[in-house]
Amino acid sequence: MCGFIGIHAGPRAAFEVADALLVLQHRGQDAAGIASFDGESFHSLRATGLVSEIFDASDPANLPSLTGSFAIGHTRYPTVGGGTSADAQPLYTNSPYGIAMAHNGNVTNYPALKRELAHRDLRRLETACDVEAILNVFASALGRNRSRSWPEAAFRAMREVYRRVRGSYSGVALVGGRGLVAFRDPFGIKPAILGRRRAPKGRKSEWCVASESAALSVLGFEIVGDLEPGEVVVIDPAGRMQRKIVGNGGRNQHHPCVFEFIYFARPDSVMDDISVYKARLRLGEELADLVRARGLKPDVVVPVPDSARPAALECARELDVRYREGLLKNRYIGRTFIMPDQANRQKSVKAKLTTLPMELEGKQVLLVDDSVVRGTTTRFVVDMVRNAGATEVYVAISAPKIKYPCVYGIDMQTRDEFIARREGSDAKIAAAIQADAVVYMTIPRMIDAVRGPTKRVTAFCKACMDGKYPTGDVTPKVLRNIESTRATHVRHQLEGA
Repeated sequence: MCGFIGIHAGPRAAFEVADALLVLQHRGQDAAGIASFDGESFHSLRATGLVSEIFDASDPANLPSLTGSFAIGHTRYPTVGGGTSADAQPLYTNSPYGIAMAHNGNVTNYPALKRELAHRDLRRLETACDVEAILNVFASALGRNRSRSWPEAAFRAMREVYRRVRGSYSGVALVGGRGLVAFRDPFGIKPAILGRRRAPKGRKSEWCVASESAALSVLGFEIVGDLEPGEVVVIDPAGRMQRKIVGNGGRNQHHPCVFEFIYFARPDSVMDDISVYKARLRLGEELADLVRARGLKPDVVVPVPDSARPAALECARELDVRYREGLLKNRYIGRTFIMPDQANRQKSVKAKLTTLPMELEGKQVLLVDDSVVRGTTTRFVVDMVRNAGATEVYVAISAPKIKYPCVYGIDMQTRDEFIARREGSDAKIAAAIQADAVVYMTIPRMIDAVRGPTKRVTAFCKACMDGKYPTGDVTPKVLRNIESTRATHVRHQLEGA
């Protein structure tokens, strides 16, 4: 789950990209990069680390070479790849035209595609990052269509990408001398949204496409709308924008990732006409109903910061119970779920959270969290609250039980990671995390709460909860291959630690 942005604006486009990447930092903490094009040459800077460590848009001396009115940027959350600067995006190929690309998602047929690119397209991949496969399929197809007019050549090249590349992916390509090409996979699993900034009379409009609307808003872009599943947007140097659905998608196949609304996205973002903040409030309302049905009567509702706050707030309101910040977060520690290995997650949780005993001591505490995957972090938090003097600790989760690997770009890819799969019943899960009770959201309630009043979305990707993969090509063999790749990656991390 990564963040990307592409801008066609003034000569300081890269500076605006750097500002936007700070807004998208929550989507990835492993690496970041920017590529720009000045009409003649590409310029890029990529490195591991946080955006603020790599770029400083307030100081022109830190971005001197990233010139041009076109720029794209990325902040990386690794699910595959070695976590080195070589795997940081955007990635680049010099033919045809020169193309840089950044994406969010996961290519499920990556091994087969890598072999196919070598033998059919005569293209060798140099990194373990799956955007390189998308980039090379696009580049190869664009080369075969270069005699066609632009943007028809781009639309035809992306049609081949959709035909050959499986999985979930949205992203943006910067094509030298041609412009930006933004895309969203045929099932619309990963988000992508388009914005426009109207220029003074006589000047061309400026365009932006990004993972989340919050990145557009901070730069002053007006929201045009989400890309449709299988849609491609092309923006040329004259500021002309054309968009076209070229994949076999459409709204009947639209399955946006439900985890975006529960955890990943910023609360101030709107995705597919759904306010993330309001979706989390509705989840809290449903959660209160489930807590009440279990007969639990907490004295206080405490969120596990930060993304669970709206659900906890609404849950407390519905239960007519006090809402208190019993856990304090060190804001200089990143999001633990998206850290690349379990050892770092556990170490960071200890540094990230402290308790406020005056709000916990002698009380029956209802902890509200957005999800439980492995259970190790939750158990640590329960222990903290109990050690602070809580007499009872209940845990309410605004997501249903997570039991199946995500193959679409979230780092939960091996079945033995899931506490809900290992333990099964609520009682056993509660015992494993040392809570007095645990309450999970149900899938039907989750769907109703997240969807809310929108007519745009009728179904979600919730494969990590029900094992139903919307792309229809995730076989047991694919799952085994992904689990094997992930296990090897984790082992290499541990050996290198």
